[in-house]
Amino acid sequence: MNTPAIHLRAIEPEDLDLLYRIENDTALWNQGITNVPYSRFTLHEYIANTAADIYADRQVRLIIENEKHETVGIADLVNYEPRHCRAEIGLVIEQPFRRMGYARAAIVQLHNYACTVLHLHQLYVIIASDNDSAIRLFESLDYNHSSTLPHWLYDGKAYHDAILMQKFL
Repeated sequence: MNTPAIHLRAIEPEDLDLLYRIENDTALWNQGITNVPYSRFTLHEYIANTAADIYADRQVRLIIENEKHETVGIADLVNYEPRHCRAEIGLVIEQPFRRMGYARAAIVQLHNYACTVLHLHQLYVIIASDNDSAIRLFESLDYNHSSTLPHWLYDGKAYHDAILMQKFL
């Protein structure tokens, strides 16, 4: 599959609807640590008040756009640790754009940013152990399965394992 051309850009006030949709998508809650809905006001305040500076915020949220300037998702570097030169990747691709190579393209650009701008030593991701497509994607980008995190994620009914994957840059 050819990797599509994308552009990562800073979040803008016009991205409020996208952010609202993604942050309140309950299907995504079982894949990560968020499990509360966010109001439009809260997200508006986040957009207005974020410094968009990974050093100040310890995270950076970037919007993924395709060649047609359509917003296809969000790519995050979170849990930034300057002392240890590492950060965690967070990634959501909107449903109509999944399985088209946008996730791979965004991760490759995050790698480049992490290496050339932030001078990070490692990136890592925590993936639900049943998210086979995400695991395969990160494996194909030379991430190594470092450990299994037993009972890491709770869906309201049962606990599920997660996998910690790392890439040294």
